[in-house]
Amino acid sequence: MTVLAIDQGTTSTRGIVLDDTGVAAVTEHLEHRQYYPASGWVEHDSEELLANICRCVDSCPQATVIGIDNQGESCLAWDAETKRAICPVIVWQDRRTAGIIEQLQVEGYESVTLELAGLPLDPYFSASKLAWIFRHVPEAIRLHKKGRLRCGTTDAFFLDRLTGHFVTDITTASRTSLMNIHTGQWDEQLCDVFGVPIEVLPQIVPTTGDFGVLSWHGRKIPVTASVVDQQAALYGHGCRRMGEAKITFGTGAFVLSVTGPRPLQATDKGLLPTVAWQFSGASPVYALDGGVYAAGAAINWARSLGLFRDFSDINGFTGQTAVERGLCFVPALSGLGCPYWDRSAAGLWIGLSLETTSRDLVQSILEGIALRAAEVVAAMDNILGASNRLSIDGGLSVNPYFCRFLADVCDRQVCVQQSSEQTALGTALLASQACGRTLPSYEPDVCFFEPQTVRSHLLDRYREAVEKSRGWYVDGCITPS
Repeated sequence: MTVLAIDQGTTSTRGIVLDDTGVAAVTEHLEHRQYYPASGWVEHDSEELLANICRCVDSCPQATVIGIDNQGESCLAWDAETKRAICPVIVWQDRRTAGIIEQLQVEGYESVTLELAGLPLDPYFSASKLAWIFRHVPEAIRLHKKGRLRCGTTDAFFLDRLTGHFVTDITTASRTSLMNIHTGQWDEQLCDVFGVPIEVLPQIVPTTGDFGVLSWHGRKIPVTASVVDQQAALYGHGCRRMGEAKITFGTGAFVLSVTGPRPLQATDKGLLPTVAWQFSGASPVYALDGGVYAAGAAINWARSLGLFRDFSDINGFTGQTAVERGLCFVPALSGLGCPYWDRSAAGLWIGLSLETTSRDLVQSILEGIALRAAEVVAAMDNILGASNRLSIDGGLSVNPYFCRFLADVCDRQVCVQQSSEQTALGTALLASQACGRTLPSYEPDVCFFEPQTVRSHLLDRYREAVEKSRGWYVDGCITPS
């Protein structure tokens, strides 16, 4: 059996093949365009994403089974008959619905979403994006009247086009604010709150099972797993027991920790219950989730500004840390996620002086991302208890300075997965499990960073900077003086 995992992420789509030995190899890596048509808007072209998925299938002619992971909260609407999208993909980073969210908060609906979905009111989640489509895309109303409208996250669109199955898996549904976290089904009250007709949504199914068959150049390839990318990464990291956690440092930074057979609600700590995975015929496994909106995105932004040229240039810094010198960066470039859930916040440097260099600025960005992740880890420690190990992956995990600083501020061992494909690995393992195949275990190539200087006290200083970043935007605009 040869498993092809297709990792459809925020900035690229990758095809990774997993053979019978459990070794993964990248077969295709395709970047796609990011569109920013207005302030706070982030969009993708659904046809470009779909074409890249197809190219990943082409890259692995020996594939006998496929698993697909998706961006999570990114969503769109399409015609049930033509299967053509009627709007761009509204990406999870998009904050155009801040006004909708603010109005719902004023009307007191956050208590409803917290109780039923386990999620706060935030533009991050899919529900307000789908509500925006109904308010601003006339074709959506026309198709709905004809019974031809379909709405959902990108996974449902891909599967509908590729296999004819209009479904979404429970991990993805749990990121919409429309699924009842306790029942695992769409909730009529939540749909009414946001104004999204329940009948236009896909059927919710387990993470593994029958997602249809892809007919490809005379071949029939079953799709046996569909999952949110971050949950796939959690599985790929080998986190199975309660309290085991990972952080993926991609476009954003996402902390997930396994909590077991029941959803654990800790919204007072800014942590969100989510479904980790559900095997076909079994009950769901849950996790706690905490997201930082800008991680790798902040580093790429700094590079685009010319603050550094090559990533190898920022692997080491000597002397005091930037934050110890009073220079802090808050990566609230798309607002603040966990534990604040505050879209009024803006990116912030504080502590600048005439002596500040571009290198100092980059150092502070690396530290700011680590400190934001440490805030999420600290919140989880208060609920689940501190573990002595933290497993990480993603682009920033190859930066030694970042890893050492993260170990210091979290005061625990940081285990760096040397493979950058933990998400695809998790997707492939889930797809394989659905076929009744257990791939041979192997020792992953890892690198460990032990805390050398306890720097957890720096979180208190950093939180002062975070507070100064908040309240800058109101409904997507700068707060009037």
